[in-house]
Formats: sequence, C-alpha cells, structure tokens
Amino acid sequence: MNGAQAMVRTLADAGVGVWFANPGTSELHLVAALDGEPRARGVLCLFEGVATGAADGYGRMAGGPAAVLLHLGPGLANGLANLHNARRAKTPVVTVIGDHATHHHRFDAPLQSDIATVAGSVSAWMRLPQTAADVGPAAADVVAAARAGGVATLIVPADAAWSEGGTVAEARPAPPPAPAAGDALEPVAAALTGGEPCVVLIGGAATRRAGLEAAGRIAAATGARVLCETFPARLERGAGVPPVERLAYLGEMASAQLAGARHIVLAGARRPVTFFAYPDLPGDLVPDGCQVHDLGANPAESLAGLADAVAGDARPPRQAAARPEIPTGALTAETAAAVIGALLPDGAIVSDEANTSGLWLAGATAGAPPHDWLTLTGGAIGQGLPVATGAAVARPDRPVICLEADGSAMYTISALWTQAREGLDVTTVVFNNGAYAILSMETTRVGAMAAPPAAGTIARDMVDLSRPSLDFVALASGMGVPASRARTAEEFADQFGRAIAEPGPHLIEAVVPPLG
Repeated sequence: MNGAQAMVRTLADAGVGVWFANPGTSELHLVAALDGEPRARGVLCLFEGVATGAADGYGRMAGGPAAVLLHLGPGLANGLANLHNARRAKTPVVTVIGDHATHHHRFDAPLQSDIATVAGSVSAWMRLPQTAADVGPAAADVVAAARAGGVATLIVPADAAWSEGGTVAEARPAPPPAPAAGDALEPVAAALTGGEPCVVLIGGAATRRAGLEAAGRIAAATGARVLCETFPARLERGAGVPPVERLAYLGEMASAQLAGARHIVLAGARRPVTFFAYPDLPGDLVPDGCQVHDLGANPAESLAGLADAVAGDARPPRQAAARPEIPTGALTAETAAAVIGALLPDGAIVSDEANTSGLWLAGATAGAPPHDWLTLTGGAIGQGLPVATGAAVARPDRPVICLEADGSAMYTISALWTQAREGLDVTTVVFNNGAYAILSMETTRVGAMAAPPAAGTIARDMVDLSRPSLDFVALASGMGVPASRARTAEEFADQFGRAIAEPGPHLIEAVVPPLG
C-alpha cells in the first residue's frame, strides 16, 4: 500500500469521504487512490477557490469535514480567500496540499514555494509527513484537528504519496470540547441582573437553535438585548425560532445598536469592531465605560448555564410565521427580497453573498419557514456560489438558495459547472446591478473621493461592470445550468417559483438598479 492509499482509506475510516479537488501532477497518486476506496467521492472544481469554498459550505452544514485537494503553493494561493473565510467561521476543513517530492526540492523547480508559511496563515493545525509511513497517522490526526473546529492542513510530498510502506491509521478522537464557563458565569449573571443595560452578542455555535433559545430566555428574564455577529457562519432562523438582530455592517449603525450598554457578553462572538479604519471614526465599537465579558470557547453550553442561573422558567420569544405578499411592477432589490420571502421553501439553506442588494432580505424572510442562513464570515468575496455548492453536497435532502451579487459572482462563477456536473439542487439568484456597488459606498466613507457618479473617470470605471455588461444567462447556460433573466417582479416570482420546484441547479439573473 502506498502513502496515498493509506491516506484516503484513513480519512474514509474517520468519516471523511468527500474530496473537493483541483489537483495537479503532484497529487495524481492521491486522485488515483480515490478509485480504490468505495466510500470516497471526488468532486471536481475548476478553480481552487471553488474547492475551498465548497469545503467550507460542506463543513458548515455537515458538522464534520470534507477534504479539499490543492496543487502546490500556487493552488493553495488560489484557494486562500475561501480558506480565510472558513478560518473565520471555524469550519472543520481537511486541507491536503501536494508538494514536490522531497528529493526534488533542491532544484528550485518553477512551482517551488514556501507552502507551509502560506498555509500557516489560515490553518489551526498543520503537519508535513515526509514518508509513506508518516502519511496514515498524519491523516488520522488531521481529521481530529479539523473536528476541533478549524482548517487543518497536510502538506504531502509526492514521493510520500507514491512510495510503498503506507499503513492505515485508526481514527483519533477529536479533542474534548472546551468546558463551559462554569464559575466565570457568576460575574456575568450579576451584570445581567444588576439593572444596568446589557447586550448579549452571539456567534459561532451559539447561533444554532440551542444557543438562540438560551439567549432568548436571558433576554426575556433580564431585559438584555441580544444581537448576532454581523456575519454568522450558520444562523438558524424563521418561524418558530427565537429571532435575533444582526450587528450592523456600518460602524455608525452598529454603534447605535450598542449605545448605552454597560456590559457586553460575548457568546461565541469576537469583540465588536468596524470592518475597516475610517478617518476620524473609532474602530472599536464597545461604548466608553462598557465592560466586556467573554463566555469562552463553549458558548452554547455556557449560555444554557447562564440562562438557568438568571432566567428561571422564562420562555424566549419566537418569530411569528409571516410572509410578504408577492409584489408586482418594477424589479428592485426590495421587491426581489419580498418574492424570496414569499416563496422560500421549508428547510432551505441560504448562502448569502448578495451584498448591497441584500439589505431587505433579513426582514422579508424573517417569518418564512425555518431555514439556515450562511454568510460571508471573513469578508473575502467569492464565497456564495462555492459555499452553496458544498452545502448541497452535504445536505442533498434540502433545497439550497444562493443569493449572489454580480461582482462577487464572477470570482467563482465556475462553481456553476460543478453544480451541473453533480446535479446539485441549488437555485442561484444573481442580483445584476452592473456595479461593484459596495465600493461606491465605501469610496466616500473612507474619504478617498466623491462617490460615483461625481467621482472622476477612473474612479467611476473601477466600480462599473458595464462595457461589456455581464450576461449571466449565457454564462450559466454555457456551463450546463438552466438560466433565465427577470426584469419585473412578476417575471422573478414566476422564475423563482419554477426553479425551486424543479430538482437540479438553476440560475436567475435578477436585473435590479443599483442603490442610490
């Protein structure tokens, strides 16, 4: 048995059977080994950023890792943005990066690079097995590390993969979960019941049903305000689920949400800060004089303990079932959101990278049937289509809706090809407003220049997606995905309804005006 065969079988024994891959020469023995393992499924992606994003989406919905196979340092670099998003989401991902054979390093071949340094920027755990005998044990360890929550990486030299002497290693248990806050809850409970304004900011595992229930009980009993981090990895929401408002993206709006708080309790969320630095504006969003309490690495369990301590038999509020009326007339980001809220299927998984066109989505879908909402955790755009792809592989029993901005769609548009090849039930809505609209807004916020259209010619061109205009119907059709274009609310409702009723991938190009 060679090292590649030992790795593939070890991963399969540990429950990792899906491989999202964009391989090269150095990984071909690993690819060949997939044929010898009936539990392995290879999913070809045409760009490494699709493969890494799909592994992120899979991990968010499966609760365990898939493997992503990348080619040397340049392949890793191509996939780095979505590994960054996975790192911020704490998604379990097994990253396997092929390297040159150990004896080939001395030649400084054209694709030689410092893979470990680059991989270290996104990896919670990393190992570099050097021989076939090392590969099996390293594969068992990488799964355990990924299951602890994060990107775990193996850098595998080609000769360690092709050489004989590999052995299958027994699955390692994941490290035990971090203990709940325990005694540290006492000062937090005192703060919540002390009469001063409190905010509970939830993130990570606390945005699932158990965490939402506990946070809702605390709010009902103490009057604390519950907010969710701006970009949660996986937020459960919809009718019957305790509702939660997300912390605003814009710093001024987030400051207003937190204004007056004397205590902020972090439950799986990071300390709130602005996404960027702005002239004459603070980057830290914690109000002056406010004390920050962190519940630690096991936020859902700590929230449950905190609720038991301060909430007694208080019951959390629940989102009422409600849907917008299907609108008529012009198609705008607002009317498109109403259509989606009116028709969103029960149990949907929504991958949201709608950006500025998504401002009305939260309100329009709040009372829809229960669903999961996956967001852009690390802010590196190009996540929406790949995450939807991976989520559909993880949960073929549930409909997946990808809500995508036109500019960010082009980063990883080839994910549509993988969806067609795999027959994935993904309905993609591309909001085509012909612009990088988010940059038009940020241009003035950073004080660089006047916003388009008042900005100069070069500045306008840098946020304009016309000349030529993008044709997403042609792009999707060319990759085997049935596609249509909607210019009115009626057309969009008809096309969206038909797309979610049919199995397999579909794309709707929703032509909407830019904001402002």
